[in-house]
Amino acid sequence: MNAIKSTGLVSILTLAAGLLFCTPGAEAEEKKPTPQVGAEAQEKKPVPQVEQKQKKASTTVAAPVYKPPVRGAPGGRVGGGTRGADQTFMLSVLAPNHTGLTTKEQPVLYWYLTKTISTPMEFTLIDDGIKPLIETSMKPPFQAGVQRVRVEDFGVRLMPGKQYRWFVALVVDPERRSKDVLAGGTIERSALPEAAALKLSKADKSEAPLIYAETGLWYDAVAAITDLIDAAPKDAALRAQRASLLRQVGLKEIAEYDLSLTPRE
Repeated sequence: MNAIKSTGLVSILTLAAGLLFCTPGAEAEEKKPTPQVGAEAQEKKPVPQVEQKQKKASTTVAAPVYKPPVRGAPGGRVGGGTRGADQTFMLSVLAPNHTGLTTKEQPVLYWYLTKTISTPMEFTLIDDGIKPLIETSMKPPFQAGVQRVRVEDFGVRLMPGKQYRWFVALVVDPERRSKDVLAGGTIERSALPEAAALKLSKADKSEAPLIYAETGLWYDAVAAITDLIDAAPKDAALRAQRASLLRQVGLKEIAEYDLSLTPRE
């Protein structure tokens, strides 16, 4: 992937950065209780197939319980959207609505598309400086589903205790960058607590997502469960684990995508 110059995108990212660090109500929105319906309506309302699969899978495997960092940090998730009748889709990043933590100096970042796209996309990583640390073009096509970007591929290392913003953008019209569809999140590198390190040293790989999640290390939890899925893509229990993790931060659409891929009986 070749680095490109995109003055228009930098302007858009400047605006997006303001959204990332000005989302005081995001957590409250995620935790808003679902309106109650009458008992009769509940009895007659069919249970969606994806929910049935999730409930069945949950009886056979423990779901990760994500515990966000106690210290409040500004930042959050910027959502993607749709563009045009012939280009209807959703673009999103697998990130929480606050600054997510990682122990990795070169983490793997994940994003999601609802449909196959043949339009060029860009990946950008920014710190508090003016010039992006990474600004690169990604060549299409992009398949529907969860995608990844490895920071290691660009020779960049995250510094501990420093916040970084990352974005993926669909370039709808190279001459009119204001039309870009943008999604992004915030990430910070943190030290691995001794207690968590001890648990990981004694745990099986299948337990790593649970340990990372309960320690508040969002990006490490997502990476750990995704690695397990890559090794066993037809394992319904693993997809249910990731779906549960995603639902906890409001990424319901991606969770349903995972559950829709579980084998039918």
